[in-house]
Amino acid sequence: MSLRRMLAGLAAFAVAATVAVVAPATANAATCAAAYSASQVYTGGMSASYNGHNWQAKWWTQGEAPSTGGSGVWADQGACTGGSGGGGGGTTCNYPDWVAGTNYTTGAIVRYPANGQYYQATHDNPGYDPTISTWYWSPFSCTGGGGGGGGGGGGTGGFVVSEAQFNQMFPSRNAFYTYAGLTAAIAKFPAFANTGSDTVKKQEAAAFLANVSHETGHLVYVTEIDKSGNYCDTSKSYGCPAGTYAYYGRGPIQLSWNFNYYSAGQYLGLDLLNNPYLVEQRADVAWETGLWYWFTGTGATSTASHDAMVNGMGFGATIRAINGGLECDGHNTAEMQDRVNLYQQYASLLGVSPGGNLTC
Repeated sequence: MSLRRMLAGLAAFAVAATVAVVAPATANAATCAAAYSASQVYTGGMSASYNGHNWQAKWWTQGEAPSTGGSGVWADQGACTGGSGGGGGGTTCNYPDWVAGTNYTTGAIVRYPANGQYYQATHDNPGYDPTISTWYWSPFSCTGGGGGGGGGGGGTGGFVVSEAQFNQMFPSRNAFYTYAGLTAAIAKFPAFANTGSDTVKKQEAAAFLANVSHETGHLVYVTEIDKSGNYCDTSKSYGCPAGTYAYYGRGPIQLSWNFNYYSAGQYLGLDLLNNPYLVEQRADVAWETGLWYWFTGTGATSTASHDAMVNGMGFGATIRAINGGLECDGHNTAEMQDRVNLYQQYASLLGVSPGGNLTC
């Protein structure tokens, strides 16, 4: 993966003022609109229910849970009852029991009979045990939640990094790299920063963000500066339909080469082979390609970065999976150490120890 890109800034802040009105005892709360969904795009005027209130979007948004804070995109329409509710915490799980040997597709939700807990498939699998195969399954909660983002822990949709912490990590980031785009992408990778103990979850988030920070100059560059490189492997049967020089590095992990665009597109359900430019045009797609590589890319190793962090192999294993051939084993100690420094900085910001095995 490559390292350099463009620069821009992002600032959006609004404070919503609310006026308390004592309603007559006979007044009835409105019926709840459809429950808020982190993966849905909302445009100005659209409504959703969340935590017992109806909310209306003021402009385009995706992945930012309704609240009176954040970017100010949501307007509180007051308490609601009935309907979908959304995030209120009262939903009851009603999913089938997991059965060994049954084929499950990504997104399937099952109850594990032995412990009564629920799990969601993060990858297609032939009935692997949810309590053992964390690559294929992640814990699932029917009650949703929504993460407050207050204090020091938890952002939109339960992400362990709040928007305020994200802004603190990347004060000069390109406007393209939005927090909402990141949290929307995480919805497609529910095991990300959501596997293991709270410490492991924060360590994984810090590790991912440290690596993408290094790859993009602290989320400044969206594409490679030098786009003259030929990242076309003509031995592949699908070739390079977008052009020989179209598969330069893009996004937070600087995805490059036609075979990576092909594989990422296949996984995400997008035709990135024919239209690699989507990665530099849509923030959610860019983040999705970064997370795709985090979960699948092994480089010259046999372990992807997600597995390395949740299985206690340490941050150094993520460097080896992403750029080990150029940085590990003494090849470029300065570049490797920059990743380590960023990881230690972000782990400290999240209030966790970085653990051991930091270098490669």
